[in-house]
Amino acid sequence: MLLGTAALAALSVSAAACGKPPPPPELDDLVAQLDLAHSDSQLASDAVATASHQLRPALSAVASERSDHAQALSDEIARLTRQTTTSAPPTTSMPQAHAPTINDVVAALRNSADSAAQLAAQMSGYRAGLLGSIAASCTVAYTVGLAAPPDGAP
Repeated sequence: MLLGTAALAALSVSAAACGKPPPPPELDDLVAQLDLAHSDSQLASDAVATASHQLRPALSAVASERSDHAQALSDEIARLTRQTTTSAPPTTSMPQAHAPTINDVVAALRNSADSAAQLAAQMSGYRAGLLGSIAASCTVAYTVGLAAPPDGAP
């Protein structure tokens, strides 16, 4: 009986070793960043319709940059998991009750910058650099690109 239990335990260990390895712990964090990038890109695109003429190019640039961030994150996730990952935005997004404003975009970018910066501090190598770059880009977007023009400026 003891021999049978030992054999069963050995079989369980070897079967587990042959199975699919668990996903890396940073995968969930990178997927969360990918979701933020998609969300921010869509939010900025949606805000273009109601934004002032002066802010439309900046919002379009933000949407494009966040889309680029999503692609870079998708590429890293694919490399990390050795699978093909698409950068298509999630199809389960909730419709918004109102058209987003510039303040909504700024708040989302501020949240994304903070989140990416905190995660960058926990990572190393390429992932830390990627997340640091994303944090810097989001910060510049909301502090410079989407800053309200001074009074009286055209």
